[in-house]
Amino acid sequence: MSTTETSQFVRLRVELVVEVEDVEAVTGAALGRIAADADMPADERVHAESAVTEDTAEALAYLIDPFDLVGEVPGVELAQASWSSEGIDYDPDSPEWGLGEDDSREDEEEEGLG
Repeated sequence: MSTTETSQFVRLRVELVVEVEDVEAVTGAALGRIAADADMPADERVHAESAVTEDTAEALAYLIDPFDLVGEVPGVELAQASWSSEGIDYDPDSPEWGLGEDDSREDEEEEGLG
C-alpha cells in the first residue's frame, strides 16, 4: 500500500496567547454555551458554571473547540483532542516569548538529546 492509500496520523500542536479584553463577555458566552448543552447532567452543569464564573481561562476553554479548527479541512477527521487554558504573565517584549521558537529543541537539550 502506498502512503496515499493508508491513514496517517499527525499531531498538530497549536499554542495561542490571547488577550481577554472583556471578561464579562467571555464568561457570559461560556455560561450561554453551558446552558444550551441539553446533554450536560445537572451536577456537571453546576460545576461548570462555577468554574467559568470563577476563572476566565476556564470560561475560554468552554468556548474553544478543537473540532472547529479542523472540521472544515477536506480529507481530515479529528481522531483525538485535548486542550487546556491557564492565565499567564505575558510580556511580548520579553526574550522568553519569542514567536516561532521551537520548545521541543529546549526539551531535547534538557534531556541531553541536542
